[in-house]
Amino acid sequence: MTRLYANIAILIVATVLGVMAFFVYRGQQSDVFADCRSSVVMGGQPAIGGSFELVNQQGKTVTDKDVITKPSLLYFGYTYCPDVCPTDNARNAEAVDILTERGIDAAPVFITIDPARDTPEVMAEFVGYMHPKMIGLTGTDEQIKAVSKAYKTFYRKAGEGEDYLMDHSTFTYLVLPENGFVESYGRSVTPEQMADSVACFADKS
Repeated sequence: MTRLYANIAILIVATVLGVMAFFVYRGQQSDVFADCRSSVVMGGQPAIGGSFELVNQQGKTVTDKDVITKPSLLYFGYTYCPDVCPTDNARNAEAVDILTERGIDAAPVFITIDPARDTPEVMAEFVGYMHPKMIGLTGTDEQIKAVSKAYKTFYRKAGEGEDYLMDHSTFTYLVLPENGFVESYGRSVTPEQMADSVACFADKS
């Protein structure tokens, strides 16, 4: 009987593994971007991203439909950031330039998490310095909290006075007009690696 139970157990395990493999395979087959993905966060899932309403650097109220008209690299930060935000935005801008050389139209998007200081005028100066195609977005505290929640970002005020800093997450999000969020990039990703990844998603979209 012991051998019989052992054989039954093996059969059950093999069946479970087979079913799991089948669904993994089906998931990969249905994901047109499977070959492009490298992050541990699966792209395109409803839990990340979504609609928003913010104010651009010209002071005009815009929605995600107005902003995401091409492959877009979204980054959350603030203009008073001493080093991380300028470095990351410059990396994203360089990736966009590489993509332009390859004939792919993409845009860097900078969303502030410090709307108290980052007015449309301040954003216009910052993005104008960074890249001619960069879109700067600000808004009310409620609008910023809503878009941050949608993209699962983190931020909080650190310190007091006029020169306070902001703690915040530093991922860049690739968002496509028809597909929404599809990939995220950490700070270690180079402009070339980012451009290669965006190009893969753009080609398959």
